[in-house]
Amino acid sequence: MSTIRITKRFSFEAGHALYGYDGKCKNVHGHSYKLYVTVIGSPITDTSNVKLGMVIDFGDLKKIVRQEIVDKFDHATIFNKNTPHIKLAKTLKNEGHNVLLVDYQPTSECMVSDFAEKISKRLPTNVKLYSLRLQETETSYAEWISSEN
Repeated sequence: MSTIRITKRFSFEAGHALYGYDGKCKNVHGHSYKLYVTVIGSPITDTSNVKLGMVIDFGDLKKIVRQEIVDKFDHATIFNKNTPHIKLAKTLKNEGHNVLLVDYQPTSECMVSDFAEKISKRLPTNVKLYSLRLQETETSYAEWISSEN
């Protein structure tokens, strides 16, 4: 059977600030992110399997990405845990806001790498993460490609 890549797109809204950055993005601001998840594998050939002909059920992929990424990052404010914004982060958390303190600079580049690790761990053994594209703005995105990592 052929090796096939399938892609599913997800969207989420999130805010962040870049600790130590020398431009406008040092300020708290937000984006409408689009995440393109591409997996690769061979379609199931077992005629008794209800997933016959699928690399992975799009619904199963959706469940993984929602649980690992979208449900956690959507409408969150993301800060590097070493940021001077930590006081603001604590205040926001205490007021009931979704604040994520991560151990990396919350750039698209670092976020897409984090997402790749999280998603890869949850995929069935016969399906591999091929690539991720995290689009931050209409004209800017970061890509993670398995063959380069």
